[in-house]
Amino acid sequence: MYEDNRLLGTLFGEHDRNLVRIEKELGVSVSSRGNRVAIAGDLWSQRAAKAVLDNLYSQVSRGHELNDVAISGAIRTAEATVKETGQESSGESGYNVIHTRRRTVFSRSPLQSDYIRAMRENELVFSLGPAGTGKSYLAVAMGVSMLLEGAVERIILSRPAVEAGERLGFLPGDIREKVDPYLRPRYDALHHLLPNERVLKSLDSGEIEVAPLAFMRGRTLANSFVILDEAQNTTPVQMKMLLTRLGENARMVVTGDLSQIDLPEGVRSGLTEAVHVIEGMDSVAFVRFTDADVLRHPLVRRIVKAYDARDRRRVGGSPSLEEGGDA
Repeated sequence: MYEDNRLLGTLFGEHDRNLVRIEKELGVSVSSRGNRVAIAGDLWSQRAAKAVLDNLYSQVSRGHELNDVAISGAIRTAEATVKETGQESSGESGYNVIHTRRRTVFSRSPLQSDYIRAMRENELVFSLGPAGTGKSYLAVAMGVSMLLEGAVERIILSRPAVEAGERLGFLPGDIREKVDPYLRPRYDALHHLLPNERVLKSLDSGEIEVAPLAFMRGRTLANSFVILDEAQNTTPVQMKMLLTRLGENARMVVTGDLSQIDLPEGVRSGLTEAVHVIEGMDSVAFVRFTDADVLRHPLVRRIVKAYDARDRRRVGGSPSLEEGGDA
């Protein structure tokens, strides 16, 4: 039973399209009368469908749009939770939501919940995996949340500008304008999570800082939430330099896709080296996403899967880089 049956139209979707999808993917039959919903099917499927509906109802009640990504994530999370515990679990916890000024960000898969937990509990987190898994967006969301809570004093966004060889001087404008093209997706995330005027004010004051990786040498990053994006394109020297910048009360999230290294041939990835050198240390967490965790358009997931299969064929079935292979 749901408290506000006015929300059920949004929950069910136009012409009940959301219900039809849940029924098809979980093998259940769903019917409703007023604010009561009945689910028919085997016990496992009933529990999974109830978890999906509860999850989506929670999102609708907060004003969130139920798009294909939201529904896919709810189904995937419910399937994994019910398989693992035998019980539905759709309530909010600190490990599946991030609160920001403009919206509450829900985890859309069990691994995203693990990622959120890792960022809350560890000083250094490596998030590895293909595009579309939410690794960078969730890092920005966590940084914004910690900034608003007062847990950190600033957010620092950085990435290697491999396409320009870290030589940004030929581009017009100040440092922020020079690196803008490389960090545009992170700006989009900031505007998605904070009011536009707060983003602009924070960028001007330095509360949110955009720092090319080449300019980080010699700094100590204290009271900061640091995000290094596209870390697969760092060199070992750059990676070591950045990791040793951590100061008091600092958090760092390093994101990258080891199947998308753009460094010149023969140059070893700093992210690959860090995986082998650092994994297993206290206060450091590694979260590995795969093509199964891609939450963009369904075609993106199939594209990533096809490229991974191609790469495995090329190396005769040896483990992919995401599974611990070398670069």
